[in-house]
Amino acid sequence: MTTLILQGKALTPHDAESISAEVSAELIISDIYSTIKTDSNISLELIQQWREQYAFDINLLPEGFIAAETQLLVTDMDSTLINIECVDEIADFINVKPQVAAITEAAMRGEIDFETSLRQRVSLLKGLEVSALEKVYEQRLQLNPGAEIMLKGLQQRDIKTALVSGGFTFFTERLKQRLGLDFTMANVLGEHNGRLTGEVVGDVCGAQSKADFLLAHCDKLAIELSQVVAMGDGANDLLMMNEAGLSIAYHAKPKVQSEAMTALNYCGLEGVLGLLQLNFN
Repeated sequence: MTTLILQGKALTPHDAESISAEVSAELIISDIYSTIKTDSNISLELIQQWREQYAFDINLLPEGFIAAETQLLVTDMDSTLINIECVDEIADFINVKPQVAAITEAAMRGEIDFETSLRQRVSLLKGLEVSALEKVYEQRLQLNPGAEIMLKGLQQRDIKTALVSGGFTFFTERLKQRLGLDFTMANVLGEHNGRLTGEVVGDVCGAQSKADFLLAHCDKLAIELSQVVAMGDGANDLLMMNEAGLSIAYHAKPKVQSEAMTALNYCGLEGVLGLLQLNFN
């Protein structure tokens, strides 16, 4: 069975009916999303044509993925769960944001390996007062649209939630407590006498670490990879996303969009529930 999920503010019943009729498929319309089911194959070329024609998300669920069996969501933090790149905003307090942001962008596009890029960026933060991190959290960090709806919907169905980040534990641990997340992993910033040392303490949480985290938590929860959803926006997320039963590119860089199974470009994070065919308030 081929399943398409249509969702986004611009989606109308007429548009859903038009797409469904084009492939002679069953159409199920809900308040939030529409589902198209057919025994026929729908080509990626046709899906791309629809995406160019309509201003809403159109996603083909991977064959074999059973949404109702989902047990774990593993998501990136910066520019995925939250609206900022934390390291860029920290850098703004020491007047090196342009330099740091340029390295961040290159890493997100996959032009620089993540560990090298992170160490370069963190080195530029040397000497900054640790109190700047709290200012970033309180004054600049916001959840991306739909985050609380997504988490509420998942948690109501006992789907575990994990935040894994190439960013910093200062932020992931606060978000874990605030949002009731089950698991987190991130990098530890070195500190001495109330100032950043410009170093990362311990191993860098990069692309392979994210993938290993996902695999380890499948073992911990005694679940299959097919029961995991992984979401991110940068090249550093791809190894993790490739392990999951469903991968979601969230307002992502082109490289990630091209490799992920599904993409959310019009929806907020509530679109995750649509892909899982879950209704929400």
